[in-house]
Amino acid sequence: MRRGPLLLSAAVVCVALHVVGVLVARPVWRGAEVLALVLLLAYAVVGGLPVGRWAARTALVTPAALALLAADALRTMPPEPGSADIGWQVLRPDEVRVELTAGFDAGLTACWATLGALAVLLLRWRGPVPPRWAVAAGAAAAPVVGYTVVRVVDIWRDLAAGDAAHAPDVDGADPLSAVILAVVPSVALATLALTLAALLAGHGRLLAAAGAALLAVIALPLTDSSIGAVPLSRFPGEGTELFAWHAITPTSAMPQPVPALTVAVELTAYLLLVVGLRGADRDEPAAPSLVVGQAD
Repeated sequence: MRRGPLLLSAAVVCVALHVVGVLVARPVWRGAEVLALVLLLAYAVVGGLPVGRWAARTALVTPAALALLAADALRTMPPEPGSADIGWQVLRPDEVRVELTAGFDAGLTACWATLGALAVLLLRWRGPVPPRWAVAAGAAAAPVVGYTVVRVVDIWRDLAAGDAAHAPDVDGADPLSAVILAVVPSVALATLALTLAALLAGHGRLLAAAGAALLAVIALPLTDSSIGAVPLSRFPGEGTELFAWHAITPTSAMPQPVPALTVAVELTAYLLLVVGLRGADRDEPAAPSLVVGQAD
């Protein structure tokens, strides 16, 4: 069996192990996600680099993006079972203190590696977006942006309708401003992912474009988790909260269905991206071709 399919198959197995571990809130193997990304990195370069300085440099773009993702996976590797500290924090409405950047920090911490990987790939595939793919990207962005706007407006209405006598002690921070800032990382993620998808589709890399577009989907649960990191009293806007961790009712056997589904979508997107981009640079000339008839 050739090395490429073997590495890809092993990566898929590791992805499945990691998703199952997230679903049951007990890792099957702590290093499954890290190994999956390292295997994808190896799969991306297993065919060797093309000849020529420019071609070799551009061929390193996909491995560089995967290295960012692997570093973040290593940083967020789940702890050993039973070693994590678990506790409860009870907040009274008059004790809630809103930090302006709480949601933004949580969202950026969750997706910085994905944003970095998308930015690296965009540097490689930058260029004009074909009109039909630009329209498709805009249509795909509409649900993400629309959901974000609905969430912010619903929270604003609930906060405005609240009892001023029991308003939270915001310590100088406006709750609505904190919520708006919290959704910035998820909107940025969807924007970069769909822009890359349109560019890749314009280059005929439809499988990789599908992977990039799939990454935009994780902006939806990221929106809710980022907003959830802002400590607000009375749980405003919960009527429009569709992608929070409890959107699918947890059970004792499957305590984390939404996080597991989010991880499955994210890692599947990486698989599609890498498979669709493998050998992309080797399909292009390493240096500009000589003009026919040009003197030696």
